[in-house]
Amino acid sequence: MPLLTAVCRVDRLLPDSGSVGVTAIDKRPLDVPVPVKPLGVWGDVQASRKHHGGPDKAVYAYADEDALHFGDLLGYEVTPGLFGENLRTSGLDVTGAVLGERWAVGDGLLLEVTMPRTPCATFQRRLREPRWVARFQAEGRPGAYLRVMKSGPAAAGDQIVVVSRPSHGVTIGDCFAGLTPEAARSLLDADERLSDVVRGIAAKVVDRDSVQSLQKS
Repeated sequence: MPLLTAVCRVDRLLPDSGSVGVTAIDKRPLDVPVPVKPLGVWGDVQASRKHHGGPDKAVYAYADEDALHFGDLLGYEVTPGLFGENLRTSGLDVTGAVLGERWAVGDGLLLEVTMPRTPCATFQRRLREPRWVARFQAEGRPGAYLRVMKSGPAAAGDQIVVVSRPSHGVTIGDCFAGLTPEAARSLLDADERLSDVVRGIAAKVVDRDSVQSLQKS
């Protein structure tokens, strides 16, 4: 049974050389249940609201299995919260999660998968690893953002149940690797709600493919 192995929120704002001057990427595990609401884990914050946070990026989930992979790559433990995640999971294929699938967590919390995480320069500065953005991208294990469909508490040890999964089959991994025209059309034709980011990406892929098809004809 998939489980939450940690729930994390910002411990403190850290100085950062980016445009905002501080970063909220320093997340740490909590030892008590915490409410999760439409804008995320209670008490969590985002320093840059332009690129982080909001209803479609309310919660960031990362898998223990992917953290172990990166731990082997980096030579040290990727502890819960190190990648800036709010939820650490076990037994759940986060990269294989279908956009729009829903997770029931613990006692009443309902989450919906929206999009993969895009690595940024702040993340690279956090890890202090050379070429980290490119290396993270190449491994294809981005973790998933989720929106909160129903508020509820979350705590380490809570069970996770995938209660629904859209038929289009387009996954977090597919989106992170770059949507094919076929996948983009499947998303746009689906009845499920898409985040503005994913809908915009899908529309651009379809438009570009249409232009290329006309040029070839």
